[in-house]
Amino acid sequence: MHTPIDPAGSASPSRLTGRTGGTGTDADTTDPTTIAADAAEALAEATGVPRYDIALVLGSGWAEAADLLGQTVATVDAGDIPGFSVSGVPGHRGTLRAVQVPTPTGTKHALVLGARTHYYEGRGVRAVAHPVRTAAAAGAQTVVLTNGAGGLHREWVPGSAVLINDHLNLTATSPLEGANFVDLTDLYSPRLRAIAHTVDPELPEGVYAQFPGPHYETPAEVQMAKRLGADLVGMSTALEAIAAREAGMQVLGISLVTNLAAGVSPQPLSHAEVIAAGREAGPRISALLSAIVQKILE
Repeated sequence: MHTPIDPAGSASPSRLTGRTGGTGTDADTTDPTTIAADAAEALAEATGVPRYDIALVLGSGWAEAADLLGQTVATVDAGDIPGFSVSGVPGHRGTLRAVQVPTPTGTKHALVLGARTHYYEGRGVRAVAHPVRTAAAAGAQTVVLTNGAGGLHREWVPGSAVLINDHLNLTATSPLEGANFVDLTDLYSPRLRAIAHTVDPELPEGVYAQFPGPHYETPAEVQMAKRLGADLVGMSTALEAIAAREAGMQVLGISLVTNLAAGVSPQPLSHAEVIAAGREAGPRISALLSAIVQKILE
């Protein structure tokens, strides 16, 4: 859900702008995969890690997982890498981290992307997709996309983790350009979800609906999403997942229910509630995510 931008904390624009919502010219003349390749090269130089095995986008409440994965060997300010900019959203770090993960088959490397760009920040859909495209260019074949979301089921109390098994893209845009027809069947990998269930067999699954934001959904919009098949609502993830599939990556999506969605709970929504729920659930869900990533890398 649920991370509306703080206007007072908005970051300066990146040189990477989108075909929608952007104001620059780079997006009009440069292939986004070229920019991603440049970013991957700069990232390798800055971190000393030539290739990554997995990438993680850590949303609200999930940041502590990076500390549990293994040893951080390098931390880079996002603004120092081509196409990235520091997020203006409270609760999101503006860094990229290279983490060594010990596994039974040897040391693996995880790229932790703490510089997510949300579509509502106005930098365009290319900027939203850039981190996962960079991860793919850096060698990662798997990406874990996490978020804080509003739950449509009362039994999913704030603090619940839910695997994403499908999504509704309600942003009216796509990271794909031109006649680029990408199959999204099983976009959220059944194999990776099965691995997650070996760590916690009780993990529920649901359909995530991405709204454009930054305003929260109205109760009527939540009911519309529910009738369309949604179990969770938020403002990220779907566009990134589409870009990841285009890049050939396997995708695991996990939501943290930070609050019940508008109309499901009688309480008004606030970003402070989202941050508080993420902080309270952080240690537990971060340990869960770390264990899942360890299993994926075995």
